Amino acid sequence: MQLLKGIIYNILKIQEGFLKYRLAKTIGVKNTSKKKRHYYSGCTIDLSTLAENEKQRLEDEISLILKKCSYSPEEILKYIELQGTKVFYLDNASKILNPIGENEGFIYPARGSKALYLGAGILQKFTLKTPEMFVLSKGNINKYYFIYHFYNWFAFKNNISGLDTGSQELLRKYLFETADTKSLQLADIYRLKDAIRQDKAAIEFVIKLCRNYDGTKQALEKMKTSGSASL
Repeated sequence: MQLLKGIIYNILKIQEGFLKYRLAKTIGVKNTSKKKRHYYSGCTIDLSTLAENEKQRLEDEISLILKKCSYSPEEILKYIELQGTKVFYLDNASKILNPIGENEGFIYPARGSKALYLGAGILQKFTLKTPEMFVLSKGNINKYYFIYHFYNWFAFKNNISGLDTGSQELLRKYLFETADTKSLQLADIYRLKDAIRQDKAAIEFVIKLCRNYDGTKQALEKMKTSGSASL
């Protein structure tokens, strides 16, 4: 649950100024532009507007799926499996996932030693490449924590930037492990920025659901206090 606590208490505080600071620190240039505009054949395209429209479309689709599934994690998991993503239920998923820095829920595709570990511990086979998957402990599933993972899975399946394996590894390394960012290349900074933006969007989406149902404070408390065996 440490990653979840970090998300709740840290990501919601992350603002554009934080990202600008890291960008300036790494390349010595201060980015003062608040919006990106491109010009094609006399037309102006505002990329920030396009990104916001994409986010709204994504959330509309997610909301529709959640309603059809009555916000039930069990029904949502059936939908996930129909889309080709495998779901695994273990007696104690956290015991297997924690050594590789993962939490129960949506697991991004992996390669190399991490894939080898997941293959042996979950897929029960030798492999150096694993697909995306959901790994959960048997028992009750916390609805709000699960919907956070569902949001990220759906965005990943729709190829939203920031939700690829590399970007998520950067997020974990430079946000939750307090690693030095001085060696980051410009491309990696933007990948990290995309990952932070998408993680923040997932949390904000869950909070909106909290307000509509249990109330923000109560639902966030549920997310924080749920045990690893019961998401």
